[in-house]
Amino acid sequence: MLGSAPVSVSMRRVSVVGTSGAGKSTLGKALAVRIGGDFLELDSVYHQPGWVPLPREEFRRRVSAAVAGERWVIDGNYTSNVKDLVWARADTVVWLDLPKRTVMRRIIWRSFQRAARRVELWNGNRERWRNLFSVDKEESVIAWAWQTHAATRAKLEAAMADPANAKLHFVRLRSPAEVERFLSSVPGSVPGSVSGGD
Repeated sequence: MLGSAPVSVSMRRVSVVGTSGAGKSTLGKALAVRIGGDFLELDSVYHQPGWVPLPREEFRRRVSAAVAGERWVIDGNYTSNVKDLVWARADTVVWLDLPKRTVMRRIIWRSFQRAARRVELWNGNRERWRNLFSVDKEESVIAWAWQTHAATRAKLEAAMADPANAKLHFVRLRSPAEVERFLSSVPGSVPGSVSGGD
């Protein structure tokens, strides 16, 4: 399915994907409430204390345990690490394909707010001021969003067209308004804004 027409399938296991700053976590949490499922942010599993990445096999083991459940929403791409595990069990993929200008505005504001307020993200990790000004995408989430936006879109377009993913129900959302309409179309949904987020 493309766009934000009313949901036509029963969503039980949902993968929320898209570039950093598109609002995956905000939508994922709201969607999990509406379908009565668990919510998992892959970043919270992968980024251990001190931003040390979880070893790949342990990462896959933990994600395998999470996707064994019957009703969940999982936020994150991690294409080369665990996407195969998540999509093998998912029935729906929600792709937040927002314009680059929208993503950049959000992620810059979010990152500076987090750094200023010393917000803990996962496992004691916080955004560092020095990283916000780095042009190295491995150091700065702002640089990551800027440099990978087009590549992420290309990868997801290819995945959506791949016959191997034919069992999955794709929902591609291209604007904050489409995100709002999609969420309101989910059976059992309640009013509430999801316009911000990661």
